[in-house]
Amino acid sequence: MPHIETDVLVIGAGAAGMYAAMAAAKSGSKVLLVDKSLVGRGGATIMAQMTVAAALGDYDEDSCERHLQDTLKAGRGLCNEALAAVLCNGAPARIRELDEWGVGWARDDAGRVRAVKAPGHSARRCVYVDVLNTGPAMAQTLRTAVSRTRGVNRVSGLSVRELIKHEGRVIGAVAVNQDDGAVVTLSAKATILAAGGLTKLFQRNSASANMGGDAYALALRAGAELVDMEFPQFFPIGHLAPRLVGMDPIMWDPFRYKLGGRLLNGNMEEFLENYGIVDRGNYTAPRDVTSYAIVKENEAGRGSPAGGAYLSFMHVPEAELRAAFGPVIDLLAENGIDLSKRPVEVAPIAHYHMGGIRVNASMESGVPGLYAAGEAVGGANGANRLSGNALPEALVFGELAGRSAARAAQDAPQLWSDEAAAPALAMIAQLAERAQAAPHGTVAGTSAVWNELKALMWLNVGLLRSEEPLTAALTRIREMRRALPQVAVTGGGVWNPTVEDWFELRGSLLVAEAITLSALNRRESRGAHQRLDYEDTETAFEKNQILRLDGAELASTWAQPVKRPAVQHMDEVA
Repeated sequence: MPHIETDVLVIGAGAAGMYAAMAAAKSGSKVLLVDKSLVGRGGATIMAQMTVAAALGDYDEDSCERHLQDTLKAGRGLCNEALAAVLCNGAPARIRELDEWGVGWARDDAGRVRAVKAPGHSARRCVYVDVLNTGPAMAQTLRTAVSRTRGVNRVSGLSVRELIKHEGRVIGAVAVNQDDGAVVTLSAKATILAAGGLTKLFQRNSASANMGGDAYALALRAGAELVDMEFPQFFPIGHLAPRLVGMDPIMWDPFRYKLGGRLLNGNMEEFLENYGIVDRGNYTAPRDVTSYAIVKENEAGRGSPAGGAYLSFMHVPEAELRAAFGPVIDLLAENGIDLSKRPVEVAPIAHYHMGGIRVNASMESGVPGLYAAGEAVGGANGANRLSGNALPEALVFGELAGRSAARAAQDAPQLWSDEAAAPALAMIAQLAERAQAAPHGTVAGTSAVWNELKALMWLNVGLLRSEEPLTAALTRIREMRRALPQVAVTGGGVWNPTVEDWFELRGSLLVAEAITLSALNRRESRGAHQRLDYEDTETAFEKNQILRLDGAELASTWAQPVKRPAVQHMDEVA
């Protein structure tokens, strides 16, 4: 069995993981960067499209404090203000660093990094590479930077099954090579979880294939706490109809606020102002309110034919459309869409997760030796993420987690324990034996479980919630968790994807239970969490919900949101 020793282990290799690996290596640590997909090519970063929020101040009078105030306002009273301040204060330095590395931020004729005013922002501070390619450009730039950073070893296709603890400390992990099923043990002085979010759990989502909540499940089973798991974010205008092939379903947002795309109900009427927000003419309504309004219009019988709303650019001159969309116009034409002559239909789609691993302002979890970064972290965005904050969160939290983990690893010993790893190794071996013994032609049960889970989460734990559907979902998810050991896998030990599916389901069912339990406990409506049976926002619930594993059961407690320190200097997060 291969055994690898490193100072810092980084699990997940999107923007957060790559930045963490580089920061740890530059701080003197030997780093192992692993991903179940390809390093730098999986996760959410490479799928991101346009904007990255950072108060560069090149266009409007702006500041990190002003960015922070917008973030806190969007978060509906639940932001961990210390984390939000780290995010907003650290964003400009990361954007300028990427600029030095040649990411190619769009610039105006004066040479300034071009910025737009995205929904929820009070200034033009959202920068981009181009309208559909910001995430891929960032991922490519970071892949190049990682390859040039001494001290970072990269391994793709390595799926981490369990974090290993010894004497109360995380000491590494047990992983499996997805190509051949070989088990690998990883000893580390410090471990960073940067494996992204959980939106794959919902039937309608914008997630990559590996966004099943791995980081949250690994953290829970290692003894860490999660915070605010009831707050998945639903992107309001995900593409719905007509059929769109080879294009991202969340492509419409930047075009809406850049070109003034009008959001209309089935009667071709603008409707957002009926829900207490001013949007007509500026098109910058927050995502949670917009999603809620679209669903309510459909409930009232005023939805579009496919069950969403119309997004119309028919009032925009065709030359202006082509100037803004460029070759995208031709791709849309291949899908039978002419924006100058017809609207498209859009509807909410699961897109991001505000909750996650509970950490302090150094990205340390409550378990010694365990850190988190990027979307794996909970708290900074409260009940609703401000548009454009996801990518700077990955960059800033990744860099800080890397430095913090390297500092902790500096004088720490390697504490690997075969005895501590034995239960995880036994579970992996047992499932491998079951797969080897499965008769030829055995039909895997994992696909059926996945399909049921996604439908259940979308219908019962989606945008609009109430007690009876949530209770039914919680009961069924717990039944599915208990039945998972008996779920069939297909035969074979080499490149058996149903074995990977089984282990992913083990974590995803736990995370689905965490979301559902948290949603059931929060008896109010706030941000991305909307209860039909508790429609008001209650002051009594202006607090964070904390989850931990108590044996095999999830336990919930409440805590007051973290407030900012009275004084915070830029050099603390530079």
